[in-house]
Amino acid sequence: MWTVALLGLAGLLAGGAISFRRQERSTALVVSFWVLAGMAVAAGWLLTLPG
Repeated sequence: MWTVALLGLAGLLAGGAISFRRQERSTALVVSFWVLAGMAVAAGWLLTLPG
């Protein structure tokens, strides 16, 4: 359940990063959204590991 929620959050964050890039917002904001999306994917993946 948490994996699905985290991957959904990652999708929203990635969409936000793409949107901010198209709006020509600051690079730091776009990079931070991509980093947070990557961390959400990593956390979701770690929850699927056994043990």
